[in-house]
Amino acid sequence: MLSVQDRAIIKSTVPLLESGGEALITHFYRMMLSEYPQVRPLFNQAHQASGDQPRALANGVLMYARHIDQLDQLGDLVAKIINKHVALQILPEHYPIVGACLLRAISEVLGEEIATPEVMSAWGAAYGQLADILIGAETALYDRKEQAVGGWRGAREFIVVAKVQESAEITSFYFEPADKGPILAAEPGQYIGMKLILDGEEIRRNYSLSALANNGQYRISVKREPGGRASNHLHDHLQVGASIQLFPPSGEFTLAASDKPLVLISGGVGITPTLAMLEAALATERPVHFIHCARNGSVHAFRDWVDGLAARHPQLKRFYCYAEEDGVSPAADKVGLLSEELLDEWLPEQRDVDAYFLGPKGFMGAIKRHLKALGVPEKQSRYEFFGPAAALE
Repeated sequence: MLSVQDRAIIKSTVPLLESGGEALITHFYRMMLSEYPQVRPLFNQAHQASGDQPRALANGVLMYARHIDQLDQLGDLVAKIINKHVALQILPEHYPIVGACLLRAISEVLGEEIATPEVMSAWGAAYGQLADILIGAETALYDRKEQAVGGWRGAREFIVVAKVQESAEITSFYFEPADKGPILAAEPGQYIGMKLILDGEEIRRNYSLSALANNGQYRISVKREPGGRASNHLHDHLQVGASIQLFPPSGEFTLAASDKPLVLISGGVGITPTLAMLEAALATERPVHFIHCARNGSVHAFRDWVDGLAARHPQLKRFYCYAEEDGVSPAADKVGLLSEELLDEWLPEQRDVDAYFLGPKGFMGAIKRHLKALGVPEKQSRYEFFGPAAALE
């Protein structure tokens, strides 16, 4: 428990974090990744280069400082962090490294006039408190996953049993455990962690499960990203029969039980977790409106599968919006961007719905604004980031 004085000092640094937190965290990452190579696999270097990861962590540190008196006000942030950490297998021994580098960054960026011994002591205590919270929650989650039917701890060997091209950019990979044992059940919307060795270097990635894991298999569907080390390796080199190390499914962005109409909205490869959600929802009688946006038909994955479901399930209505027609693929329901007016037309007439949406950040920002303007309750409007979290406002 932090002292009253420590909490007051932490709150006094909030203006500094608001104005210079991103520069501080950028320095922190540069230092830690250069001096502690053992933690490099835990971080996506593309997110470092874009600034997305430093920005996300800077916001997390700021939120922690703002709510140091009422940590319950952090809401879903802690759950998101815990699940991301577990998916990548961040362990208790990593926390002292992060703590030492964070305190060094505070001292070096703020300077000794601001980073006084009292400030450094308060932030040391605050980081210790946060580390204890996260380590405790993560340990409990690791334990639950290991003890559940089909569960495991750490990496487990899986075999690629099928590889299917779904569109010009997206390929699906089906995995079964090499030991032929059962696998851990995954909730619709969760992702799975993966360990790869590329050119002698270990990297770790998370990929959404694009199907329910109810047949002894996991499926991910990966978009080939220009310059993406992991995605290009998977597309070009991971073949049927290959072995791969996977971590247990994780993630808190999951389909909640409800009898309200369900709206699933996706852009591009954001379709992947909505597919498992759609499968699960169609096992009930709840109405589903499935809305997918793609650049054009050639990159639209799973169209035939969703169309087949719509033909068999009258409670499913599906709508497709393409930014452009390619002149070859089947036509979309609408060409252009998913505007507020178009979304108004495609949503259920009654706006007391559960809405889930994923896609590029700009797309999600627009959808969030549209749903609010159209009367969907904000607490029933849910979204997830594939990479580091960011503000959608």
